[in-house]
Amino acid sequence: MEALDVMRHSAAHVMAAAVCKLYPDVKLDIGPSTDDGFYYDFDMAHRLSPEDFPAIEAEIKALIKAGLPFERREVTREEAAALLAGQPYKLERLADIPAGEAVSLYTCGGFTDLCRGPHVTTTAEIGAVKLMAVAGSYYRGDESNPMLQRLYGMADVSQEALDAALTRIEEAKRRDHRKLGKELELFSISEDVGPGLAHWHPKGARIRVAIEDFWRREHFRAGYEMVFSPHVGRARLWETSGHLGFYRESMFPCMNVTEGEGTHAAVEQYFVKPMNCPFHIQIYKTRRYSYRDLPLRWAELGTVYRYEKEGVRHGLLRVRGFTQDDAHIFCTPEQIEDEVRATVTFALRILRRFGFTDITAYLSTRPEKAVGLPERWEQATRSLESALKAESIAYQVDEGGGAFYGPKIDLKIKDALGRPWQLGTIQFDFNLPERFNLSYIGEDGKEHQPYMVHRALLGSLERFFGILIEHYAGAFPVWLAPEQVRVLPITAGQLEYARGIERRLRAADVRVTVDADNEKLGAKIRKAQLEKVPYMLVVGGRDAEAGVVSVRSRTDGDQGAMTLEAFMEHVKAALTE
Repeated sequence: MEALDVMRHSAAHVMAAAVCKLYPDVKLDIGPSTDDGFYYDFDMAHRLSPEDFPAIEAEIKALIKAGLPFERREVTREEAAALLAGQPYKLERLADIPAGEAVSLYTCGGFTDLCRGPHVTTTAEIGAVKLMAVAGSYYRGDESNPMLQRLYGMADVSQEALDAALTRIEEAKRRDHRKLGKELELFSISEDVGPGLAHWHPKGARIRVAIEDFWRREHFRAGYEMVFSPHVGRARLWETSGHLGFYRESMFPCMNVTEGEGTHAAVEQYFVKPMNCPFHIQIYKTRRYSYRDLPLRWAELGTVYRYEKEGVRHGLLRVRGFTQDDAHIFCTPEQIEDEVRATVTFALRILRRFGFTDITAYLSTRPEKAVGLPERWEQATRSLESALKAESIAYQVDEGGGAFYGPKIDLKIKDALGRPWQLGTIQFDFNLPERFNLSYIGEDGKEHQPYMVHRALLGSLERFFGILIEHYAGAFPVWLAPEQVRVLPITAGQLEYARGIERRLRAADVRVTVDADNEKLGAKIRKAQLEKVPYMLVVGGRDAEAGVVSVRSRTDGDQGAMTLEAFMEHVKAALTE
């Protein structure tokens, strides 16, 4: 563990000691570190709330100030069980420790915990600590188990560092896509329709269309063809693909459909699709291909459905129905390295267009249990690594972290707050071509199995949109803004002139509206600023007489008077930024 993780894990123990002192009947589970702090799970009669935090924090500070040592000792299972009597969750965790592995306890003051460690030497090495929230958490993450209370805290090396982290959290709250999505009327999720099913409002849909138009244009330029596939498929399709065997818990229940009539009637099971790949494979299987036909690059903005449980759904970031920017490449072994390199280059170009420049990669290699010949794995992994090196992109190798059916590259970006998000994936698949018996005729006239690559650049439009909202805090660049220009007539006398400007801009594919409300100009400007419109065109009597517009930028304020033609050139330049 890194030093900061060790300190945060130690802070979790100190928090547990404080809770035990204040609430002696507490039953303990686990207390790991997190990215910015720690948590501990408790089972106790008292329902914790933020009103309890000051008393707990006071105990934590007293323990830190005391400089108590963390003392480790190894014990037998019997000794541990005796010491943990009355702590049922700890006794179950004790039983999880594999036979032959050391059982270690850590004591700090009067508090002893089952833990493999490590910890800081004394509590004095723990920096600043602040309790953040309490939430429910099922024991071991299983809904059939008791609900525990999870108490979250933050810890950092100093009060200054902690204050900076808290500032970032406040900024993250300000940028929360659920909050901004409602304020800016971008999307909503209706409980009447169902949790995890998003509705794109007109403004959000405008942004989605801009994303999709760009995505399709760039794919056609890169040599992809578009395909469309159904939303449901028979059970036997998902049995062949392996989804019913390996993925059924994440699929919606089947629909029983009666097909045929009379004595020929039979009940067929259908499932809504959790993935697009089996459908693309079905398109491939409609004809025979020669090596001369390959590579095939097929892309689809395909909507899929996954049964995400309540504990993991989160706004647009984790939903039950979403549209993947999916693509599959079918190629020969000789073509694979060039295809992967082109795919990595393409992915980076797409992500950078959306303003993401801090991009890193993770290369996951062959796990212990895998399908496909080792030499094919070696070639595939070599192709992935070669592509990353060619692009000079920083990457880490996750040895043995690949799926059983092939190695992969995951591309991660950092947003405006420095938070990492996984977006693009380039995944080899040695499994589905074999399951579906795919082939092509090689130069030798014989049948060969093609290489297949799954590829997503944005992940899903819903999740990507949520990330974009938070990255830009709702203030999208001009090319993505749902409303690029708002015309603000000062009085009703300029409304006809404003409508003429609106028509001309709309004819030039600029997204524009007119604020015809009977409000003062200052109120109109404030409203446009709050709604994060990039440009405001103020038109008064003199502007109408001179045939100009007074331009105001969301970021730079007044830009002075311009002819409409000059402003349109200005907007055209902004669209390429």
